Amino acid sequence: MRVTVRLFAGLRERAGVSRVELEDVARVADVWPRLGLGDEPPGLMLAVNREYAERGRELRDGDEVALIPPVSGGAFRILAEPLDVAAVLREAEHEDAGGVASFVGTVRRRSRGRDVLHLEYEAFEEMAEPMLERLAADLTARHGLCAVAIHHRVGRVEVGEPSVAIAVSAPHRASALEACREAIDRLKETIPLWKKEVYDGGEEWIGRGS
Repeated sequence: MRVTVRLFAGLRERAGVSRVELEDVARVADVWPRLGLGDEPPGLMLAVNREYAERGRELRDGDEVALIPPVSGGAFRILAEPLDVAAVLREAEHEDAGGVASFVGTVRRRSRGRDVLHLEYEAFEEMAEPMLERLAADLTARHGLCAVAIHHRVGRVEVGEPSVAIAVSAPHRASALEACREAIDRLKETIPLWKKEVYDGGEEWIGRGS
């Protein structure tokens, strides 16, 4: 039985290669010891065929195992001050990247037929930032990304100002573009962030997915 192991970021540099073929590995837990890279780094996550997997999962011939090291927490931030879009792009730069895709969400003047004065964002920050990091790790495994950065505003955000900035890099532009779109869609569906629309004559809290 043969499996392909993919390595990213610091693990790729430590191994000197991005892919390794291993034979006769029965479970996910057997992969790291077979690589001969020393102690397993804290926070290491593993995915089998682009889905997160427990250490006890059995492997089959032809499986792809991705080893995903912890990503720098600075790249996944909930911020009360205006977003620095250029900084988000810089965090996604990588020498192996053939393309960087980005998305910047801004506050629009009209929403649901009403004139918006401003938005107010609230987040469960202690939960949101680790969830953003996990989302990035999942996207990295699924799309073979080089780097991911996601910043989101909280508090009052004026019309025309950015409320979220996402940047992803990948060896090929198709992967970067697909991952960037998936990132904003999944962020809106899963991350504990809420916004309040303040408009002429009233206000309304909008839940996730807005």
